[in-house]
Formats: sequence, structure tokens, C-alpha cells
Amino acid sequence: CSYKLRSALIFVGEIGANDIIYPLAQRKSLQEIQTYVPFINQAIINTTREIILDGALQIVVPGNFPLGCLPFGISVFGSNKSAVKYDEFGCVISLNNLVTFQNNDLKVGLDSLRREFPHAVIIYADYYNAFLSLLRHAPLLGFDPRSVLDVCCGSRNYNDELIDTLGPEFCGNAGVPVCPNPNRYIHWDGLHLTEAANQHISDIIVRNILLRIKCI
Repeated sequence: CSYKLRSALIFVGEIGANDIIYPLAQRKSLQEIQTYVPFINQAIINTTREIILDGALQIVVPGNFPLGCLPFGISVFGSNKSAVKYDEFGCVISLNNLVTFQNNDLKVGLDSLRREFPHAVIIYADYYNAFLSLLRHAPLLGFDPRSVLDVCCGSRNYNDELIDTLGPEFCGNAGVPVCPNPNRYIHWDGLHLTEAANQHISDIIVRNILLRIKCI
């Protein structure tokens, strides 16, 4: 197993997004959720360390998406729009600031791991800026500029019932509408992206990875 790990590129699965999303749905404050960040990132660091100790030499560790640009994140703050600040894309600035804090803290932890394991190549996958690039160039990439923050499946409006029932208009429930062409949409259901959006983001991430790995 260690031999295979030494010759492989290991991608650490996403850790921590739900630890922010679920408290948001429960209407926890951003200040409280920020206190979770050290525990979330420590879990990511510990997982990465274990993979290296098992023999991996090249590891990709992803950061978090700008959750303030997801229809879910926008909807959570939608009941108090007058007190919410939005960026040029219509994303919730305060929520994206929280994600930026998490990503920056994670990068500090990865720097520490690089010092601990100088023989390993540890790559940070910048989902945050890859997603913003997608928003910025959405029309050129074939997405409908009128729907960059809308969902293809279900409703973009989430409510207090989210945790228990996922809401009556959540994607997958009976009678919930689906857009005719998902390739024109960035968001599938408000929490997940469409295949087309994921393809463009992966292209950005993979190009960056290929510049930094060594073929063994």
C-alpha cells in the first residue's frame, strides 16, 4: 500500500463544508461558527499527516468554496437584506469573509506540515478563487449571465425547515422543477454545482496541480 501511495497523487476529500453549512441552517451566528474553524482545519491537517505517514509523497488539499455565493448561503441571509452587504456578484460578503478566514488558517497549517515533511509535495487547491473566476467569466464559459446565482433544480429559497425536511421545494422532492439545460447553470440545487460548473473549476485546479507535481 505504501508503495502505491508513493507513486500516486492523493486528493484529500472535502472536509469541513458541512460544519459551516449546518450551523448556518440552524441560524448560528458567524462569530460562533468562526470558533469552529480551528477544529475543522485541525481535522484536515491530521488527515493529511496520516496520509503522508502512510507513504504518500504528493497530496492535494482543497480549501472551501465561497459559501456566500451559493444560493443556500444567500438565502440564509435573505430575510434581513437591508443589513447584509453584497459583493459585485451578489455574494454575501460576511459569509465569504468567514470562508476566507478558514482557508487562510488552513494554508498556515499546511505550511507547518511542509516544514514537518519537507520530502512531501503538499498542494493547496484554491477552490475559492477558482469559483470566483467561474462567476467572473460565466458568459464566456457558456453560462446564462441572468442565472449565475440561481438553481437549476428546486428553489433557491431555504427556510428554517432545511435541517429536518430539506424544504418542500428541495431538489429531488416530488414535483420539484428542473431547468431544461443544466449546462447553462452554475448551481444545481443551491448547495451543489452542476457538472458543467464542476468541469470548469476542475480544469483550473488541475492546471495548477500539474505545474507543481513530479511524475514518478
